[in-house]
Amino acid sequence: MSTDTDHHYMEAAIKLAQKAGALGEVPVGAVVVLNDKVIGEGFNQPISLSDPTAHAEMVAIKDAAKALQNYRLPEATLYVTIEPCTMCAGAMVHARVKRVVYGATESKSGVAESNGCLFDNTYLNHKVEVVGGIMAERCSNLISDFFAARRQQKKRKSD
Repeated sequence: MSTDTDHHYMEAAIKLAQKAGALGEVPVGAVVVLNDKVIGEGFNQPISLSDPTAHAEMVAIKDAAKALQNYRLPEATLYVTIEPCTMCAGAMVHARVKRVVYGATESKSGVAESNGCLFDNTYLNHKVEVVGGIMAERCSNLISDFFAARRQQKKRKSD
């Protein structure tokens, strides 16, 4: 895939992240692409769905699997605005996602770079190609701006 293609689909993920943020969810968005077509999309919804597994990647994987009527996505690329966590990385392995492309790193729970690369473990039965840092600054700003606004709101309430 070309950098232009990666940027194009990351832009779609960013729009979904903005949707999550507007709903008060942590602004993370994801799209699953197969044959240059979006087949699944999702944004963070654990609060609104009361579901701790409703991360953007999980929602997008489920959406793509439903669209294909197959729990495997062997030639698909998943674009996500932030580095995947352990749960989401595991789902990508089980779904046989070919490639994950993420924007910003996530120092606390990211497992593609920040806390080692889960995808590199030899015991896994599938290897996911990892590309990080696509539109990283923009993706990072989505998260930091969201939490800055939340802190500001909290401060106003306590004043």
